Amino acid sequence: METAPAVVYTFGFFKQYIRPEQVIEPPRMLCFAARFLDKKRTEFYSEFHNGHLAMVNELHRVLDEADVVVHFNGKSFDEPWARTEILQAGLRPPSPYRSVDLYQQSKRFYLPSHKLEYVSTRLIPAGGKESTGGFGLWVRCMAGDPKAWRLMRKYNLQDVDVMMPVYNEMLPWMTSLPNVNLYDDGTEDRCRVCGSTSLHRRGFAYTTQGKFQRYQCTEPGCGAWSRSTHRLAGVSLVEVR
Repeated sequence: METAPAVVYTFGFFKQYIRPEQVIEPPRMLCFAARFLDKKRTEFYSEFHNGHLAMVNELHRVLDEADVVVHFNGKSFDEPWARTEILQAGLRPPSPYRSVDLYQQSKRFYLPSHKLEYVSTRLIPAGGKESTGGFGLWVRCMAGDPKAWRLMRKYNLQDVDVMMPVYNEMLPWMTSLPNVNLYDDGTEDRCRVCGSTSLHRRGFAYTTQGKFQRYQCTEPGCGAWSRSTHRLAGVSLVEVR
């Protein structure tokens, strides 16, 4: 998601406190891009191409359809913005979904920077972000410059496109990831990450209350660890006084 900054009256450049009455135009969403994991095409919507309300309606549709939403720093930025725009458009909340923030997941690795540009070039060679040329691009888009919007569209699409390989490569390493088996009606053990049945028995997992078969996924590109949902052995609880 890309947003427009607020337009304000100000008395200087440094250490200025902006009062609400100094705001000429409040900040707003300019555009967003999204792709479903099983689709090849990344969707793009903007107030320039679609109109502001139609863009927000599309955002609501995408979130309402999704079971899990993957983003980069979305919990701090994209999700609060989405809720604000949807509420201001007079729409009801989309159906509940789980969130996976790749920015937070990237902190499980030692990196000098956890920005998407660095993660998608140094940790995982996914091509990095598209160059924008700086803040001037946002100003030109706010003014309705078609050439600027072509670059903004390319920039926004690239952010989503590089997140796909970043997500796929980081997938086996992630924690707090929604178990894909929750969305499958089958009864056999599957990889909790990719859903594959190609599992190799690798010892046992022990909890305070039981013993479970442990697996490692043998699907190419995965390798995630998981355990059976069926307890093999347990312990009897004894009340001690």
